[in-house]
Amino acid sequence: MANFDQGTFYSFKLHRSFTADLEFTADFLLPVNPFSRRESHSAASVNTYKVLTILSWLLVVITSFYYSFNVPQDDIKKWRSTIWGVNAVYHTPFATSSVIASIYWIILFISQVGYVWHLFSGNSEYVNAAAGVGSHFILNNLLQFAWVMLFVRGHFIWSEILVIVNFFNLSLLYFRHNTHPRFIHFPVISGPLAWSFFALYWNGAIGVNAHSLPARILANVAIWGILVYGLFFLVTFKDYTMGFALSVLTASLGVHQFLQKAFALQWIFAFAIMGTLFLATLVIAVPGIFGKEFKFGREHHIVEPDQERAPLLEDN
Repeated sequence: MANFDQGTFYSFKLHRSFTADLEFTADFLLPVNPFSRRESHSAASVNTYKVLTILSWLLVVITSFYYSFNVPQDDIKKWRSTIWGVNAVYHTPFATSSVIASIYWIILFISQVGYVWHLFSGNSEYVNAAAGVGSHFILNNLLQFAWVMLFVRGHFIWSEILVIVNFFNLSLLYFRHNTHPRFIHFPVISGPLAWSFFALYWNGAIGVNAHSLPARILANVAIWGILVYGLFFLVTFKDYTMGFALSVLTASLGVHQFLQKAFALQWIFAFAIMGTLFLATLVIAVPGIFGKEFKFGREHHIVEPDQERAPLLEDN
């Protein structure tokens, strides 16, 4: 009996020691994981976010503007083009208007300046909220930069893979932080996510060189995925920013498809989807439509972690 009790005692001590080691390891690794959720951030981590956010943002902005007008001078010559030069060469069912899409990105870049500014705010709640999504935003910028570098050089399969990776990055960000205030939500979360989803179609169609009749028939069906995707966010999260963003991108698609081929179904479907999303968005965004005012996020305070699953636009 004594031996048994002694063995049990040592087993218990070993178990407690192992459990303590696991807890210590988890506590040690938590600060190492940049994507872990935190209620507050140290001054050092905030300063790191400031530097990396600005550098990564400048990287993607400068690269995007440069390759919108300039052709890369390396890689295989016949593959090289500008961003919108690729769009003009590949007349796929998801080719889009360079003017409208460029306006979308200019507005998105400008709105991201406001987000970066909040990292320097004197309000600690705003700083913590901005830093909380900083890792995903920095990764988005780096992936977007790499996508541009591959896309203008004709490596469409690899660029599509990066679009898929970024789509999952931004989707994870959305579902973890969908109740953040407007200065974070559109420039960092919904705006880039809407583009990422649209780019899955645009880049993918270029990658497979979708010109054949079967490919166009498939595109006529696949385009309705944009409507389903947009309505999901409107109904589930009451997120009018996703509705507006997808409406603009679908309108861009419709305009280009009409100018490219007037006698086709793709532009008709695009405008039908755009109109449906736009009207559904107005229902959510315009106060008083259903006798209730829908509000985006929280303007007066940052949402607590246990409230993050609440609907995006409804007050608690």
